[in-house]
Amino acid sequence: MIKIAIVDDNTFLQKAIQDKLSFFDEIDVKFKANDGLDLLDKLEKNHNIDLILMDIEMPKMNGIEATENVKNKHPQIKIIMLTVFDNDENIFKSIKAGADGYLLKEINPEELHNAINETLNGGAAMTPSIALKTLKLLRDPVVFDNLEVCDEVVLTPREIEVLEQLSKGLKYNAIADNLFLSSGTIRKHVENIYNKLKVHNKLEAIQKAKSNKII
Repeated sequence: MIKIAIVDDNTFLQKAIQDKLSFFDEIDVKFKANDGLDLLDKLEKNHNIDLILMDIEMPKMNGIEATENVKNKHPQIKIIMLTVFDNDENIFKSIKAGADGYLLKEINPEELHNAINETLNGGAAMTPSIALKTLKLLRDPVVFDNLEVCDEVVLTPREIEVLEQLSKGLKYNAIADNLFLSSGTIRKHVENIYNKLKVHNKLEAIQKAKSNKII
């Protein structure tokens, strides 16, 4: 049996991951944790785990900090980051913390199963787009610890409202209804947010806004 732990602050996503693994008889989900601290507490009681599927964005202790802690105490446990974020900084810091693989949550059950086996056999499972970014980071290293925080970025209260709604996964039409605005106005706000944050998509905008305590 392959003993797995799932770490994610979203219980719906925890179940979705467990459902993907339920197709494979040799995989046994021993426990689920809601954040890094919860994981460390549960590992104190049972560290007979082969592999952890680790989210990154979590309260109390994020997945990167948790990975570093787990690898210091239980280096034999393999860790695959399983996240919606594929930005360069998360990839770099995850690998530096000791992650053995990095996958996006959109992965299908068979690919996830293959990635788990590959990692347990000494490989480094990565979603193809992540592998390309990793190669790029190796060719053109960036010292993320020295990156300047974008203090000069000032979003209007309305732009912050829009960004907070985006971070909850809402579509433009739903945000427009919630804020009593037109979809066109929402699109314009989003365009302004991207320009101010110097990002190209929703995930990058949310990540950068969170990193800089904007939302």
